[in-house]
Amino acid sequence: MHPPQKDFHPRAGPPASLALGSRQGLRQRLPRMERLPGAAQGQGPPAAQGRTLGRPRVLLLTYALASVEFSCLFMQFSVLPYLSRRLGLDSVAFGYLQTTFGMLQLLGGPVFGRFADQRGARAAFTVSFLAASALYLLLTAACSPALPGVALLFASRLPALFMHTLPAAQMVLTDLSAPEERPAALGRLGLCFGVGVILGSLLGGTLSSACGIQCPSFVAFVANLLGAVLSFTCIPANTKGAGAHGQAAPAGGPQTGVFDLKAISHLLLQPGVLPVFLVKVISGFPSGLFMVMFSIISMDFFQLEAAQASYLSSFFGVLQMVVQGLVVGRLSSRFSDTALLQASVLVFSVVGLAMALMSSVFHFCLLMPGLVFSLCTLSVVTDSMLTKAVSASDTGTMLGLCATVQPLTRTLGPTVGGLLYRSFGVSVFGHVQFAVNFLVLLVLWRQPLPLKRDKVR
Repeated sequence: MHPPQKDFHPRAGPPASLALGSRQGLRQRLPRMERLPGAAQGQGPPAAQGRTLGRPRVLLLTYALASVEFSCLFMQFSVLPYLSRRLGLDSVAFGYLQTTFGMLQLLGGPVFGRFADQRGARAAFTVSFLAASALYLLLTAACSPALPGVALLFASRLPALFMHTLPAAQMVLTDLSAPEERPAALGRLGLCFGVGVILGSLLGGTLSSACGIQCPSFVAFVANLLGAVLSFTCIPANTKGAGAHGQAAPAGGPQTGVFDLKAISHLLLQPGVLPVFLVKVISGFPSGLFMVMFSIISMDFFQLEAAQASYLSSFFGVLQMVVQGLVVGRLSSRFSDTALLQASVLVFSVVGLAMALMSSVFHFCLLMPGLVFSLCTLSVVTDSMLTKAVSASDTGTMLGLCATVQPLTRTLGPTVGGLLYRSFGVSVFGHVQFAVNFLVLLVLWRQPLPLKRDKVR
């Protein structure tokens, strides 16, 4: 039998020991994460591997795809109230519409995270963008007078079950970032959020005024189709695997199903996971109630016009973009995750106490930097701590569980926040935020959370 052909002829090669040493020295001089884990292990078909990019470009593309998703989402937010009014929906029906969207996101988050872990980043991004394309296509169809608009409007909420681009992007950033770089990498998604708030709101208002109410939805549909194509052709099939800071999932082990809720909930029982997750949910819930009721508070309590409320929201978005994209990353390089978590809860308490005493929109503007700092730091630091506490094969599922916190607030917030506001006024949100976070701070002070190093190291 003839020996298999090799890429290099052995006659001109150095001795085996020298060649091995040269290869090892070359490996040490190369960047530690230049090659993606999936490609390094030969995962996926060769044609698919050839289309994927290097690590820096994959990270840049991930941020770009997240920006596209946020922009389209805020284009939808700018059109949806006017479309609902044109179709004859009252405030109660519009509330049902929003609750349906929140519930579907809440139910789909953990399952989608497990799907991303098992099927890879390419499949996760592609499915998410295809689902978003279906949502915006149905929303565009709902604008047509010749079609049943109300039915199509409610049907457009159904693809939200699979719309989870943010957890998919967080999983890619987690898999391709070293543990010490993870908070900064996740924090840069705040820049993407700010771009989405500004660009999406601007495009939504401009396109609907110039070309009709259906135009923003159609543009979002085309943009998400383009995102699906880019995801399928450029995102690696799998970002998990052997790297400088991670190891692949154990080969040959039992593979549970995507809908195995027992395996999903088992993650919360792993050491160091449940306490951090509870802090994430409990500490951020009072401020979430306030943000859900903010549109009502800005009209009734602050007496703001629509344009003034939009300026205030834009100020909030710019602050979040700066704090999450620039400040949190720098702080994470100087302080531990536990210290930043305690700082965010402490600032939450102080802001809550001041919020209980505020009487004008000027007071709220003074409190907004502290509120944004606490919200961004709590979100980024807890996501980082939770992904470090689980194995590399479960980061997507863990981030899917984290992604259920915001839909949970959006689902329960209108009812709970409405009752509190009607019974006690605006000051109750400050009192609740102060009391809850002060208790959480006492618990963290007496029983500090163990500082977890990355389990995939």
